[in-house]
Amino acid sequence: MQKVYLDHAATSPMHPSVIDKQVSVMNNTFGNPSSIHSYGREARHLLDESRTIIADSLNADFNEIIFTSGGTEADNMAIMGVAEARKNKGKHIITTQIEHHAVLHVCNHLEEKGFEVTYLPVDKEGRISLEELKNELREDTILVTIMFGNNEVGTVQPIQEIGELVKDHPAYFHTDAVQAYGLTKIDVKALHIDLLSVSAHKINGPKGIGFLYSQNDVPLTPSLFGGEQERKRRAGTENVASIAAFAEAVTIAQATRTEKLSEYEKFANTLIGKLTESPVEFSRNGSLEHYLPHVVNLSFPGTDVESLLVNLDMSGIAVSSGSACTAGSIEPSHVLVAMFGKESDKIRNSIRFSFGLHNTTDQVDYVVEELIKIVTRLTR
Repeated sequence: MQKVYLDHAATSPMHPSVIDKQVSVMNNTFGNPSSIHSYGREARHLLDESRTIIADSLNADFNEIIFTSGGTEADNMAIMGVAEARKNKGKHIITTQIEHHAVLHVCNHLEEKGFEVTYLPVDKEGRISLEELKNELREDTILVTIMFGNNEVGTVQPIQEIGELVKDHPAYFHTDAVQAYGLTKIDVKALHIDLLSVSAHKINGPKGIGFLYSQNDVPLTPSLFGGEQERKRRAGTENVASIAAFAEAVTIAQATRTEKLSEYEKFANTLIGKLTESPVEFSRNGSLEHYLPHVVNLSFPGTDVESLLVNLDMSGIAVSSGSACTAGSIEPSHVLVAMFGKESDKIRNSIRFSFGLHNTTDQVDYVVEELIKIVTRLTR
């Protein structure tokens, strides 16, 4: 039996070069970057170098990168920070029904504090309507937060068009780019993005580190108080080793993006093609035109999620039913519910395959063979 990991959208293994970088910094550069002596200056140099690499990857300015503990904190900082800073201008926020819970739960919290949140619906491909967004924009709208690419079905939103629409409005535009960053070329200036969240562990970097891009003019009320790190926007001594490792992961992701896109397309085509040739009935969830190349979400009529996941795991295959943050929950995916409705069988028989580092065509072939056997057995 092979062991195959196809759940890279949940988390990804660290790249060997990233591990080497992190260990090297932990061994050799332990100074506090706020200290003025040589040990501190060495750490500050690494921090500045890493911030430059990450800023350049987005066509952002050096000072527009705020290091955080991950995507969740970056989302929280963006939404809570703008809400608190701009509540005298209005208390209306626009988001979507398919956001990651790091966005949805913050919006729920703000509603309890007197803010009004509009949750845009999506079509059966998981895309919002630009016309609906335009109609929901109001004078008191202070923030629009719409994810770049969905972590469960891979659908990519019309980010450029959203940016164009919001740039002529007083509201700021935030996007959770945790799944898209590293695989999609992102130019925050060209896309008119004001705030953008990223997590390192999705691109073969370490867990517990991420960043928020915040355009220089965006007012942000900090949620942590202490030292004056990150230009007074996020107190606390910076995690220099993880930040340097993150920058290494970003460098590798940029250098290999074209190659990875081609490889993941090949994996997806192999998976879909062999299933199509088999007697197994299935359908693909999400947009077939606007999608992240590493995510494939499939529905298998006559099966249920738990049986599929358990049987695949027994064959050594790790996949998921969607967001890792809701693992163990018996609640159906809120993303699939938004796309298909509460009565759809798809919310009970869909699983996500997501490709990444160390995957091979042979592994995908093995997964398809086992998947066909399992689905055939479950639907017999």
